[in-house]
Amino acid sequence: MYGMGPVAFVLGGGGVLGAVEVGMLRALFRAGYRPDLVLGTSIGAVNGALVAADPTEAATDRLLRLWTSPEAAAVYGDSIARQMRRFAARTHLHSPLPLRSLLARELGDAATFADLKVPFRCCAASIERAAEHWFTDGPLVDAVLASASVPGLLPPALIGGEHFVDGGIVNSIPVGEAVQLGAREVFVLQVGRIERPLVPPKRPWEVAQVAFEIARRHRFAREIAALPADVRVHVLPTGGGEARDDTPWAYRDMAAVGRRISRAYTATRRYLNEIER
Repeated sequence: MYGMGPVAFVLGGGGVLGAVEVGMLRALFRAGYRPDLVLGTSIGAVNGALVAADPTEAATDRLLRLWTSPEAAAVYGDSIARQMRRFAARTHLHSPLPLRSLLARELGDAATFADLKVPFRCCAASIERAAEHWFTDGPLVDAVLASASVPGLLPPALIGGEHFVDGGIVNSIPVGEAVQLGAREVFVLQVGRIERPLVPPKRPWEVAQVAFEIARRHRFAREIAALPADVRVHVLPTGGGEARDDTPWAYRDMAAVGRRISRAYTATRRYLNEIER
């Protein structure tokens, strides 16, 4: 096992595909790795906050129950008709209340960053400042909800008179932030999209999807290329995806959660065994 210095777990965005991070976390804890710092964006902020609250393998049991719960399915569980009515009257398809309720139940409605066992920060995008914003203190549920407020799916989160949306817009896999904070060994928990080749869009809904992927991958690649010589980064494997992962309604597909977690655990455990040799 490597012992280069402070260890960071960096959990990236990716909606329902974020289930793979649960398998990766279980493999890390079982191999003896513990984070000194946890950073998360979007669904990575949800998973990461629970790990920062309890940086042990027990957190993965809790995450597994969360991911397979009816409450998790309810986050994006509205009927198509209800979604369309809400979208016509507002700017989003889903109510933020199910996700807020789930976060409050798991983290505690009054929880703050100071209550966590290890330092944690999560990224969101400020609308008014058109800027990346890192939440590092104050109410925890509000911050995580802001980081996971996917535009079009959930409304912007209002905090301190400022509106925030999903951090994946500005920093989907925040490796650079972890390094800047002093991490010298970084485990990147990503959902698999960076592993798949991009092709030109052929359908209207693929245009924004491809554009977003270019933006997120470009920043990640740039930060990886600029790593200091004394930093070691491990991009953990997902174990493979499924064809429907890139469909417009993939974010609602909870059926594959168990398979994703299991595949990611197996692939990550194999990877960790290799680096420990």
